[in-house]
Amino acid sequence: MSKVKVCAFTVSLDGFGAGPNQSLENPLGIRGTELHNWYFKTKSFQKMHGSGDGVEDIDNTFAERSFENIGAWIMGRNMFGPIRGPWPNNEWRGWWGENPPYHTPVFVLTHHKKEPLAMEGGTTFHFVMDGIESALKKAKEGAKGKDIRIGGGVQVIREYLKAGLVDELHLVYSPIFLGSGESLLAGIDMPKLGFSVTEKMHTKDAMHVVLSRKT
Repeated sequence: MSKVKVCAFTVSLDGFGAGPNQSLENPLGIRGTELHNWYFKTKSFQKMHGSGDGVEDIDNTFAERSFENIGAWIMGRNMFGPIRGPWPNNEWRGWWGENPPYHTPVFVLTHHKKEPLAMEGGTTFHFVMDGIESALKKAKEGAKGKDIRIGGGVQVIREYLKAGLVDELHLVYSPIFLGSGESLLAGIDMPKLGFSVTEKMHTKDAMHVVLSRKT
């Protein structure tokens, strides 16, 4: 059965999934890239960015798992790009170049109309104006029985969690403190939503925690 999942989403020890003052220069906020040091070294990341090198360890295993059986993605507009307000043109095509790493339909939440954007490698960005439930319905249709991955950012994941629409959550705790930024779980009662820890494992660079929701 298809699941709605958050996979390999990294947070700081003080619970922030992005740093403060996000911008074109700092898309993850100030110091936000430090969250992902566990990932940058892995073979999964290096292969995605054109290198055959990289470490094959527990972190890499979790990274590779995060892409398994994914048939569609959902992301917020801020994750797609730094542009705000009405789309001025089609020049911005995402952070990832002409061959993004998704290779599936990707449904981008927005308040402004934009035509679908077909990229190399099987990725097509669809822009959804009528809310998270509509995006999920479209993603399930596009996934064709496979899982749907909620990619982020923080506010999008929070919305899906609070709506009770997430089945599984894989968090990666990076051993840093950001001090401020976007908090992922503040004010969200995970036990009340039915989540419990079903898997945990640590490395020198990260703590992997998988939470599953009772159905």
